[in-house]
Amino acid sequence: MKAVPHLPAISPEDAGFNKDSIKALTDTLSKFRQRDFLGLVVIKDNKIVLENYYNTFWRNHIHDIRSAGKSITALLLGVAIKEGLVQNLDQDVYSLFPKKKYPFIHEDYKKVKLIHLLNMVSGLDADSDKPERPGSEGNWMARDEWVDYLLRVPLARKPGEKWVYADINAVLIGAIIEEKSGMSLKEFAQKKVFDPLEIKEFYWYTNAANQTGAAGNLYISTLDFAKLGVLVANKGKWGNRQLADYDYMNRLWHENSPAIGDYNPLADGYGMLWYRSERQFGTREISYFWASGNGGNHLVVVPEEKMVIAMTANAYGSWYGHTRAYFILSKIFNALGK
Repeated sequence: MKAVPHLPAISPEDAGFNKDSIKALTDTLSKFRQRDFLGLVVIKDNKIVLENYYNTFWRNHIHDIRSAGKSITALLLGVAIKEGLVQNLDQDVYSLFPKKKYPFIHEDYKKVKLIHLLNMVSGLDADSDKPERPGSEGNWMARDEWVDYLLRVPLARKPGEKWVYADINAVLIGAIIEEKSGMSLKEFAQKKVFDPLEIKEFYWYTNAANQTGAAGNLYISTLDFAKLGVLVANKGKWGNRQLADYDYMNRLWHENSPAIGDYNPLADGYGMLWYRSERQFGTREISYFWASGNGGNHLVVVPEEKMVIAMTANAYGSWYGHTRAYFILSKIFNALGK
């Protein structure tokens, strides 16, 4: 296992994990019947504890983390606030797009605040489970330019009332960063975050109008996925540089709406485009928040343990990818402090 800048390597036992429990987990990972688990990286106290790859995957391979990219977009909004491009989360969407450029923006956007987008309670007429809704991704994702379309989508209900999973929320966050920075979200991410973290290999789908797919479409290595988790775990700080606004990152840590209901059985809440959970593992109650992408792509931040766990997989379209990730998570938690 090689160290990387700011992240030296350490053995699991030196990091406080039970050696036999970790060996049992790694043996299990190598024997999964499905050949679609790709990588596991565990970082604790800013040290790499585990870095394992499977099924011809290795450190430099980039991989589509699907909707876990939404959580990275939330991180980038914290960077935009640090840069002074956005003032606060109570700003309404209408005020963030110049009317000369977007004269058709729907008046309903005066009622939609940034925090509504981040918490998936925007009220916009969009629902990833209902493709017939005008704001649902099938109606705009294939376009060469999609912001013109999105800014015409009306409300279906009052903002803040109901949690509805829809890509439009994260894509609008990305569009606001693009509008204010004059860069695509991909370019903004590279300049402000990826370069400082020495993330060199990545792909983020960007359309012909230079608009990036902020709801997903990010390909990144497992290790670099974990690095982004470390940035979140350190409240926006990398080394001695504060890359994202501290107050925003502190809110990202703690924002928790139970409005998600039973949408995801592995989550208890949601906030700032991250899922929230508090679960019992052995005799311990552990609180954590996590990014989730189709196929079992998870980035887990455990504040009280100063720990980040990144998992990549391509079990796309199957729920077992997520339950398998939870199984791995439980084994890691149970191995801690034994």
